[in-house]
Amino acid sequence: MAYTDDAVLAKLSALNESHDSIATAAQWIMFHRRHADRTVQLWLQRLKDSPSHKRLVLIYLANEVAQQTKARHKEDFVVAFSPVLAEATATAYKGATSDVQSKLRRVVQVWRERHIFESPIQEAIEARLQELDSQRGTSKASGAFGGSIFGSSLAPSSLPAELRDLLKPQQDVSKQVLPVKSSLSTANAEYEKLINSKDALPAPPVYAAKLSGLLKHLASAENAVNESVKARKELVDALLKILETNRNALETELSQQKLLAERRAEVDVKRQEVELEIIRGMGVPEGNDHHRSPQDGGHSASPEQEPERPEMEALTPPSGGDADDLDFYNNDVVTPQNGHGLQAPVQEQHQKPTFPSAAPGIEMLSNIASQYQSVPVALNGSHKRRRVDSGDDFPDLGGDDGIDADVAEMIRKESRGP
Repeated sequence: MAYTDDAVLAKLSALNESHDSIATAAQWIMFHRRHADRTVQLWLQRLKDSPSHKRLVLIYLANEVAQQTKARHKEDFVVAFSPVLAEATATAYKGATSDVQSKLRRVVQVWRERHIFESPIQEAIEARLQELDSQRGTSKASGAFGGSIFGSSLAPSSLPAELRDLLKPQQDVSKQVLPVKSSLSTANAEYEKLINSKDALPAPPVYAAKLSGLLKHLASAENAVNESVKARKELVDALLKILETNRNALETELSQQKLLAERRAEVDVKRQEVELEIIRGMGVPEGNDHHRSPQDGGHSASPEQEPERPEMEALTPPSGGDADDLDFYNNDVVTPQNGHGLQAPVQEQHQKPTFPSAAPGIEMLSNIASQYQSVPVALNGSHKRRRVDSGDDFPDLGGDDGIDADVAEMIRKESRGP
């Protein structure tokens, strides 16, 4: 079958997941390797227009063609696939089921293990897949797929405030990785093929057309690099800003650290001085004795205990005091119905203590107070008896020696009663 666009599209449309179908189409495509660039363009267009399961089959076809040509050292298709493979893989990966995505990741992993494509192309493919995972908010990076310093599923709100300014510049740099690597790979390959080739130069019109195409590739690569440089400058500026902030904070904290160390040493010295003063004030001797009595000329190691409270004398009235007064005023004579009163028992006499002979007047008054008698009192026909207490009445003294006559007469009158 002659090579035409329709023939290529027919081969691509007839593909299925069987190995025979993929191998047959790959052999026909490799046979027409002179049209590698055109075949790859048609393949990419068909992949974009196909459903998800069909895209996986087209990736399998590209894998088969690339590995076979790599093994035969005919790298026409490897070079042709390099600029567009990252975009094609991302297109097939986006919106696919988890099963299809796992199979696509396995194919990309095989490319890395077998070194089918150059390292920049391989890294660009992995970066696009990682970016899609980041947009979906799920990190499925494994094996050789590495994530950014922020993590693919890390939300901006979960980042520290100091690092949030780095998020956008870092994302811009990541987005420029794929275009730069793809355009650089294409431009370098075309340049080597056209300028450094040892083959004979083509005819001038053809050579001029190829040079025009090379200029376009070089301009595209230059623009991609310029965008990447701009993004990286913004990232570096943000990093320098954070670095400067942390450097100033570090200097401040170092000054605080030095000041705190000096203050701690100063306080420690003061504490030791105070402890020594306390020990000197307590007077602890060097020996094993920890206490010394004041008679020995020393001080007690322990503070003197506060003296106990003195015991207060009870305020209990003496016997014969208030109780006797109550009897004196309130004890009635039991009066029977026949009108004869019964006298209460004679109150017992209280023996008063004797004082020294040096005070005869006090002794005399004491003797007078020790004698008392019951005086019956008739009140409304009833008889009462009360005790003559010391200091209330004057008993019969039995003699008037040393007493004035008027006083004696008054005492006798008082003793007779009214």
